[in-house]
Amino acid sequence: MTYTFTYQALPMRVVVGPGTIAQLPDEVAALGLSRVLVLCSPEQRDTGELVAAALGERAVGVLAEARMHVPVEVAARARDLALELGADGCVAVGGGSAVGLGKAIALEHGLPVIAVPTTYAGSEMTPVWGLTEGGQKRTGRDPRVLPRSVVYDPELTLSLPPDLSATSGMNAIAHAVEGLYAPDATPIVSLMAEEGARALAASLPRVVADGTDLDARSEAQYGAWLCGAVLGATTMSLHHKLCHTLGGTLDLPHAATHTVVLPHALAYNAPAVPAAVAALSRALGGAADPARALWELAGRLGAPRSLRELGMAEQDVPRIAGLAVANPYANPAPVTRDGVERLLRTAWAGQPPGGT
Repeated sequence: MTYTFTYQALPMRVVVGPGTIAQLPDEVAALGLSRVLVLCSPEQRDTGELVAAALGERAVGVLAEARMHVPVEVAARARDLALELGADGCVAVGGGSAVGLGKAIALEHGLPVIAVPTTYAGSEMTPVWGLTEGGQKRTGRDPRVLPRSVVYDPELTLSLPPDLSATSGMNAIAHAVEGLYAPDATPIVSLMAEEGARALAASLPRVVADGTDLDARSEAQYGAWLCGAVLGATTMSLHHKLCHTLGGTLDLPHAATHTVVLPHALAYNAPAVPAAVAALSRALGGAADPARALWELAGRLGAPRSLRELGMAEQDVPRIAGLAVANPYANPAPVTRDGVERLLRTAWAGQPPGGT
């Protein structure tokens, strides 16, 4: 077989393993930073304070205001505080909300970000940023927002509740699914995507069943790293467009929305991507229908499977469908208003993927 492709590795240092949070001061020092602002969500304040204490005098403060979809008001507050404190970098502790807030500061002031993930979101592996203003979420890519260093310590995920572990992990699998049929996919990316999906599908049931299973959490974090790297290296398609639209317009919970939409978006595209379906079948233990297998996995994890239970009203379906098809983007199957509406109605009702 003759291969023809271009693969550009993202410049980033990754530290993996239980107890690696102890190496965080060394990571900060290696970047030449002396005044870092610790960012986290209100729910992660204790972890943020713990990280700040570990950093000692290198930490100039903790801002526990990170929110889903990075509202511009929160981003402005964080940027102002970083400037006021004379911060020369940020340590983002938590999931996509905290990392996204760090990226907003990097985008505005060019401050380097170190990520300490406590979920499986994968945002820490990408140069993708997002901001929400007036119910509309804008996203973009900029190498300045890519974290310089990522510290993966599975011990920091032990406090992640089962429901959030499940949806965060399914969110990560979504990156792998779309990476497998991305227009700029490469053999390297496809290997990472298949292995990342396999690791998460195998570990998430164990994580949910026993929150203290450090081996399971370590494998899930490994899978999340791979899936996040896929997200950072490829162009996302219909699934991510729908989730950004649902999140930015209706303020639906980010990871849970990905969990619900993923099987339906895959079913929509499956006829056009046989190679991706074959890879996912292998990753999911030989499943004949990967879309149905992902829907069933969400059920076994006790995760939501309908947009209705996330708070979406049925009358919002046409509006979201209209927004999702308003601007062209890469997708293996043709994106039509009727097709997207059918997808959303099935997802809203919580029916199996491919239903009507």
